[in-house]
Amino acid sequence: MAAQCVTKVELTVSCDNLLDKDIGSKSDPLCSLLMSSSDSQWYEVGRTEQVQNCLSPKFAKKFVIDYYFEIVQKLKFGIYDIDNKTVDLSDDDFLGQLECTLGQVVSSKKLTRPLVLKNKSPAGKGTITISAEEIKDNRVVNFEVEARKLDNKDFFGKSDPYLEFYKQTETGWQLAHRTEVVKNNLNPTWKPFRIPLQSLCGGDMDKPIKVECYDYDNDGSHDLIGIFETTMTRLKEASRTSPAEFECVNSKKKQKKKGYKNSGVVGVKLCQVVKEYTFLDYIMGGCQLNFTVAIDFTGSNGDPKSPQSLHYISPQGVNEYLSAIWSVGNVIQDYDSDKMFPAFGFGAQIPPTWQVSHEFPLNFNPANPFCAGVEGVVEAYRVCLPQVKLYGPTNFSPIINHVACFAKQAIQQTTASQYFVLLIITDGVITDMDQTRSAIVNASRLPMSIIIVGVGGADFSAMEFLDGDDGSLRSLTGEAAMRDIVQFVPFRQFQNAPSQALAQSVLAELPQQVASFFSLFKLKPPHDPSPS
Repeated sequence: MAAQCVTKVELTVSCDNLLDKDIGSKSDPLCSLLMSSSDSQWYEVGRTEQVQNCLSPKFAKKFVIDYYFEIVQKLKFGIYDIDNKTVDLSDDDFLGQLECTLGQVVSSKKLTRPLVLKNKSPAGKGTITISAEEIKDNRVVNFEVEARKLDNKDFFGKSDPYLEFYKQTETGWQLAHRTEVVKNNLNPTWKPFRIPLQSLCGGDMDKPIKVECYDYDNDGSHDLIGIFETTMTRLKEASRTSPAEFECVNSKKKQKKKGYKNSGVVGVKLCQVVKEYTFLDYIMGGCQLNFTVAIDFTGSNGDPKSPQSLHYISPQGVNEYLSAIWSVGNVIQDYDSDKMFPAFGFGAQIPPTWQVSHEFPLNFNPANPFCAGVEGVVEAYRVCLPQVKLYGPTNFSPIINHVACFAKQAIQQTTASQYFVLLIITDGVITDMDQTRSAIVNASRLPMSIIIVGVGGADFSAMEFLDGDDGSLRSLTGEAAMRDIVQFVPFRQFQNAPSQALAQSVLAELPQQVASFFSLFKLKPPHDPSPS
């Protein structure tokens, strides 16, 4: 069989004339992208950032997806007005959607279509524009940027500046990156950031790049401070000892004001082009994924002998716990060379003392908790189940800290040799939330990701809180997670879907989590994935 033809495509989204659902202000839109291929099951690929008070948003966050020429890949772009902190979009105002195929977007390069509501009627005058570009260059640019003497645009206090970087395209300027807002400061230093070289200039070091500096206003009417244009060639001259400096010019002000010089100076202290290794680069370069399973044996699951119990094994030999282990484990085991998986239970009284344990090996062998392959995990679970008493409470932190110990040892090495994935399967209600938050914040600094599959019909809002998609998770002391490492999926959504759908959804963020961690810590694959 011929190898599948796959390229990576970057999609940039903007909208115009969105419906206004907010009273007294404008909608706060974000774009969610769902995808479907062979079957009718949609799964979420990702979300853009939310743009406050804006009916014609340009989203800075891009979608990067694999494009298979020979498969019809259906896309559904959904625009939502976000009014709350929950991850679930069903309780947010729906502003319209577009269904199309990736092939249509790629062949148009730039596709503008009207948005429609769920009943297919027009969503007001709202339109969506999607630009597609093949990613041929996997270098990224690390930036450190500051500014001084920016114009003050605020009547009370000082300007709240942020920058937008634009790439020149055949159809005009396209937003490549938006920095954070620095509040009340005319001499700001922005946090270090990175922009893919492809998004910034398509790899052409002499292509013009436009940078706009704005004063952020809560009502969405951001004031332009000034603009400058440059190129990567010029930016690369920057160093901390002699920053590359650019005058921000406001053309309206320049016309009105005699002797106008500029509206401030932006200084680039660092502009460093580095190779960005992909997930496959790390895997092909010798990085091992270490897979650990943790299973919830708390009393809320119900008596395993009762058909109502989530641990009840049907005459066909299945339950939701087993289905989750199979579908996720089958994908991950391909990336683990020895295919030996430690498997633990938590929340049960275990023999012989009947003490409650929050991290007991399913095979009751603490010295060697490993099971051979996914089959071994399934077998250990079946043997263990009748031997323990379901109890409580539901504590996650012990098992997270257990895996974190191994991840901590791995990071002592100087290459990206190991990454740890903890799969927690639970019926939901978590008892040690504060300790779990701290454990996740600590683990976010380690080569580790946590996948939580929620079984049963419980209230999973606490799990969605741990999945930091809607902002950074913080520990009780206020310390923020360095990155989002938790992916939560309720199993019920996939009950009638093909077996691979659950795995696709829970593992969607993992490649990016692996690559971004090693990139953050500047760790290279153990050996070069692309020998010349």
